[in-house]
Amino acid sequence: MKATKYVAREPDAQGWIHYPDAEHAVWQTLIERQLKLLDGRACQEYLDGIEQLALPHDRIPQLGEINRVLDASTGWQVARVPALIPFQTFFELLASKRFPVATFIRTPEELDYLQEPDIFHEIFGHCPLLTNPWFAEFTHTYGQLGLKASKEERVYLARLYWMTIEFGLVDTPSGRRIYGGGVLSSPKETRYCLSDEPEHQPFDMVEAMRTPYRIDILQPVYFVLPELKRLFDVAHEDIMACVRTAMQLGLHQPKFPPKAA
Repeated sequence: MKATKYVAREPDAQGWIHYPDAEHAVWQTLIERQLKLLDGRACQEYLDGIEQLALPHDRIPQLGEINRVLDASTGWQVARVPALIPFQTFFELLASKRFPVATFIRTPEELDYLQEPDIFHEIFGHCPLLTNPWFAEFTHTYGQLGLKASKEERVYLARLYWMTIEFGLVDTPSGRRIYGGGVLSSPKETRYCLSDEPEHQPFDMVEAMRTPYRIDILQPVYFVLPELKRLFDVAHEDIMACVRTAMQLGLHQPKFPPKAA
């Protein structure tokens, strides 16, 4: 597992996490900037979740505040974790309907991008859709499958996660919209992904698993669901059979340059 320079903050005896004012200020900058970009870009199910969560603007929310909303809507919770966690822990949490949240926030110098998922990415990017039963069901099934998968199979499952939960798009009656949390927590990617520059492909599970990605660039290709309920349908299909098919067929050629050494 890669090293991290970030340290997740620990709760006190009452379960309260104390963040300094400078970190609350980073949260406020991030959330107010991103909320301005959602109209006409984020899918309605995400916007409904944002409304339910009623996230504060002037401070980082406590995890208990998020849990009250998620538990009431879909039975999910968030779980405090260190900055980076192993695959095994990640799958264990999702399989028990707990979404990992690292209790640190990026520095002002990394306002626009950081490679490690911080509390803004997890709560603002992912938690709104965890109020949606279709998205929640898919995420739960994904965790259960990941727990049983081999090391090699997990690599293909990771691509499915990347192309859906992190960077997925969806067609709606109002037009093409974003549901992926990696996009919805990034102002640059929120603007870019719906432009004419990247490639959009209809969602196909095997194709998504065969598509290489880099975490440090704007994505060259996005997979588009016909509707968000498709995630619920996928959760009840034979995902591991698709993994085996993708492994047999192998990866596509990357649509991006190799990362500089």
